[in-house]
Amino acid sequence: MATAGEKSDDVHQLPPSLPPAPMEDYAFPEQRLKKVMDDPEKTPLLLVACGSFSPITYLHLRMFEMASDYVKFSTDFELIGGYLSPVSDAYRKAGLASAEHRIAMCQLAVEQTSDWLMVDPWEPMQKEYQPTAIVLDHFDHEINTVRKGIDTGNGTRKPVRVALLAGADLIHTMSTPGVWSEKDLDHILGKYGSFIVERSGTDIDEALASLQPWKDNIYVIQQLIQNDVSSTKIRLFLRREMSVRYLIPVPVIHYIEQHHLYEDDGAAGTKTNEKGKGKQVVSSD
Repeated sequence: MATAGEKSDDVHQLPPSLPPAPMEDYAFPEQRLKKVMDDPEKTPLLLVACGSFSPITYLHLRMFEMASDYVKFSTDFELIGGYLSPVSDAYRKAGLASAEHRIAMCQLAVEQTSDWLMVDPWEPMQKEYQPTAIVLDHFDHEINTVRKGIDTGNGTRKPVRVALLAGADLIHTMSTPGVWSEKDLDHILGKYGSFIVERSGTDIDEALASLQPWKDNIYVIQQLIQNDVSSTKIRLFLRREMSVRYLIPVPVIHYIEQHHLYEDDGAAGTKTNEKGKGKQVVSSD
C-alpha cells in the first residue's frame, strides 16, 4: 500500500521491513562526537533539538546545518556534535507515533543523510514526561560529568557548552506569559542558551523583547532559504495518500509505509499543555 504517495511499482525497491528501535539497554550514543578540538582557543558546543519528530522532516535536519554554518562563521564556538531528542509517549499529542517508531525514523534519517548527527533515545525511553531543562541536564551530565568534556589537543580537557536548537516558534512560547516557568526559562536560557532558526511570518524581535535577561545566550540564525515544511503537513499528506518525497528522507518514507503509520492521525490523543512545565515542541513537531 503506497500510503506515502509512492507508486507500488517505484523503481526504488523497498528495503526489508525494519523493527522498531529497542527500548532497553540504554547507552549514550557518542560514535559521531568530535573527540579532539580543532582550535583549543574556542568554546566547544553541543546542539540538542527536542521535539516530536513525528515524522522527522528535512527541515529538522536542515536546522542543524544552518546552525553549523552560523557557528562556524559568526561565533567563537566549535561544534562537536548534534543530537535529536524525541519526546516520550507521555507527552500525549495528536499524531504522535510511538517512541519506538520515532526513534527508528530519526535514526534512519541521520544515518542516511548526516555524518555528525545522532539520536539519543534517553528522553523517549522515559515513562514520565521530561521537561526540556531536565533533558539538557541529561546531555550536560553525559558530556561533562561522565566524559569530562572534550580533549583540546594540548593535554587538557574543556567543558562543553550544551545548547538548545529550535525554531522561532519556541521563542514565542517562551515569551508568552504562563507557558514556561521562570525557573525553567532561567535554567534553559541562562545555564545553556539557545540557537533559534528564524521562520517566515514570525516576528522574532517581538518575542526576544520579553527575554532580555537572557539575550546574550540567545543566538538567532537567519533562514536564507525559506522552508515551512512541518510534521503536521506531512501527516496530512500521508492521510490523503499524497507524495511526501523530497520533504522527508526516502528511508523514512519506506519505514512509514512498512509500519502503516499516520493512516489515521486522530488516535494518539490530544496534546497536553502543562502550564509551567517547560516543554513545548512546536518547532520540531
